[in-house]
Amino acid sequence: MFLQELEQWSPNLRRYARALTRNAEQADDLVQDCLERALSRRHLWKEDGNTRAWLFTIMHNIHANDTRRRGSRPAPVPIDDQDGHYSRPASQQSRIVGLELTAALEELPAEQRQVILLVALEGMSYGQVAETVGIAQGTVMSRLSRGRERLRRLMEEGAPSLRVVK
Repeated sequence: MFLQELEQWSPNLRRYARALTRNAEQADDLVQDCLERALSRRHLWKEDGNTRAWLFTIMHNIHANDTRRRGSRPAPVPIDDQDGHYSRPASQQSRIVGLELTAALEELPAEQRQVILLVALEGMSYGQVAETVGIAQGTVMSRLSRGRERLRRLMEEGAPSLRVVK
């Protein structure tokens, strides 16, 4: 039963991890760390409990700890595809809108982005998000409202990192 629950929620964990990290390799590592921690703490799992919330809470805590740890290290410098010399921008409208949305999400404070992703991407209820992140449900609603409004404004203006300077 426990392993089936882990398998059932793995795609959701992976999707949320990719949205959080914006990097496929880091997302896979985050999911692996989350599942590893869940397996090692299986004795804490309640069979009648909310496995989804439990797993997302584990992932949230791992990501928060990693983010804090990374803040004290120098930023990595990519060595390939410098300045985009080897890539070509997509011409499809949906791809452009996706890039604009991603850039606009980047502009949001981490707390607002996290709540928006859990509600919009994962379809969690406000109560589930509150339980996962460890905040009050009213705080979830407030962050979501402010985040949606700021995201709406950014999309109307065009995300700063994608604006064309004339």
